[in-house]
Amino acid sequence: MSETPRDPAMSKDRFPSFRAELDSQHYHAVGKDWAGGVPPQFGVAPRIRVGRAKWFNLLWLVPIGVGLLIIAISVAKGLRETTGVQAFIRQYPGLSELPPGTPVGFPVWLEWQHFLNLFFMLFIIRSGITVLADHPRLYWTRNSTPGKDWFRIQKPVPTAPLYTAKEDSITLPNGVGLPGRRHSIGLARWWHLGIDTLWLANGIVFYILIFTTGQWLRLIPLHWDVIPNAISVAIQYLSLDWPLESGWTNYNGLQLLAYFVTVFIAAPLAVITGLGMSPALSTRFTKISSVFSIQFARSVHFVVLCWFVLFIVVHVTLVLTTGALQNLNHMFATRNDQSWWGFAIFTGALLLLIAAWVAATPFTYRHPRVVQRVGYALIGPAQRLFEHIDAKPGQYTEKDISPYFWHNGKYPEGAAYLALQADDFRDYTLRVNGLVNTPVELTLTQLRALEHHEQITQHFCIQGWSGVAKWGGVSMQTLMDVVQPAPEAKWVIFYSHALGPDGGLYYDAQPIEQMSHHLTMLAYDMNDDTLDFGHGAPLRLRNEVELGFKMVKWLKGVEFVEHFSDVGGGLGGYNNDHEFFGYSQSI
Repeated sequence: MSETPRDPAMSKDRFPSFRAELDSQHYHAVGKDWAGGVPPQFGVAPRIRVGRAKWFNLLWLVPIGVGLLIIAISVAKGLRETTGVQAFIRQYPGLSELPPGTPVGFPVWLEWQHFLNLFFMLFIIRSGITVLADHPRLYWTRNSTPGKDWFRIQKPVPTAPLYTAKEDSITLPNGVGLPGRRHSIGLARWWHLGIDTLWLANGIVFYILIFTTGQWLRLIPLHWDVIPNAISVAIQYLSLDWPLESGWTNYNGLQLLAYFVTVFIAAPLAVITGLGMSPALSTRFTKISSVFSIQFARSVHFVVLCWFVLFIVVHVTLVLTTGALQNLNHMFATRNDQSWWGFAIFTGALLLLIAAWVAATPFTYRHPRVVQRVGYALIGPAQRLFEHIDAKPGQYTEKDISPYFWHNGKYPEGAAYLALQADDFRDYTLRVNGLVNTPVELTLTQLRALEHHEQITQHFCIQGWSGVAKWGGVSMQTLMDVVQPAPEAKWVIFYSHALGPDGGLYYDAQPIEQMSHHLTMLAYDMNDDTLDFGHGAPLRLRNEVELGFKMVKWLKGVEFVEHFSDVGGGLGGYNNDHEFFGYSQSI
């Protein structure tokens, strides 16, 4: 390892590249053979855990809810006949007094904001469900331990020791998920994060306008009498004797509370919990992520999604049943009358929404690269900002190590790897070549002889699960000190012994700047034991500001290159070539 520095071009002659073993194609459509032809797998009805081991099927909420609604209507009708409740409704008819100067009616910009918000939310919800389906379980704890999930739409985790997270993913109907195919999370994330960006921009404009035009006075409760007014309205609704609607000038107490929660609590919480699932932000803002883990953020994010779905269903139902023509004129035609203008505009908007809903999944399957490019154009600026965060060690200790760490990926099945495994990797070598002055092939003994590096970090899988583990090995900075990359080396390619689902070695490209991070390393130990087969033996990459699919397991080679455009399919990694992931996924 003390060889005389050589011309970077000579490294190819001594240690040839593994590029010839890669699959050089990249996909431009989602067909039957996409992702190795992964077969459909359907989950189970949504369930929540009750106690330690009991599970409640949420479909039972439908008949239970209908029964409770019938009882509530009967009770409300009885209460409306009592003197006390009649007096209460007279005192609190449902409306709070607004300050002088409060705007009346709905400006045109609010109509557009309302439509765009609904349009964006439909795609956010559909793609979010697909993201959930890729790891169809939710947890409150940091550790994604089977049996500790509080919500699932999949069967219990089987006891097979090599069961993978990818095997656990489920299929959704194409008209529900976006897209619906099993393990199409790469495309779902482009939809979700891209539309999130537009939704967030729309929301910022909304906040600016409501506070500069005074519309906020109609959305924020200003008096405590909103509580009794909301109770009064609830009794009136449930008794089927509707309260007087006056949305043109003033929302009733129940509407006001629902709008306030949606606009000022649920929407910001959706943004905050979405950011809470970013590996780069989690490793940067350690004081926050140590308390509110990615799994806590993921669970709250899902609860917020459920709130939005419930709000949309109830909101639309009441709009159509409490004076449809007048309400639609308010929302779509900026007028307060019984004309059909609002209904006509609403019908056109509804047809547009239906057309977009129906076309979204087929378009995604036919033009996935368009979805990827547009998604990256929208989320890319923020993502590139977080790519350069240099994560620091020390966030976790041994007490934080997860009792269960999911296996994932396609296991290596080649004869060469199996022979190395059978001999306990005594003849294993890691080839490090490309644009370096000192190309090498290092045995495990030589790797262990290099300066030892150790870290306890959290793993973030793109599917949604996470886990904390202790890793031991050699830092990439130490390895770079050995091989001395040339100045023109800008990217580092990691090659696996395992094949991807479509054939050809699994590989990934990562920027050389991240190789000098404190938490970028090659691990040969896990939790004070030798790295096992399921987690990448004998050697795997750790780069803690990236998602898990970037951390190549069963490593056979590391190559320093100027760019990845002539490596494999040329898009920066196996999942990028075949499954439309991005070459960098720091969010």
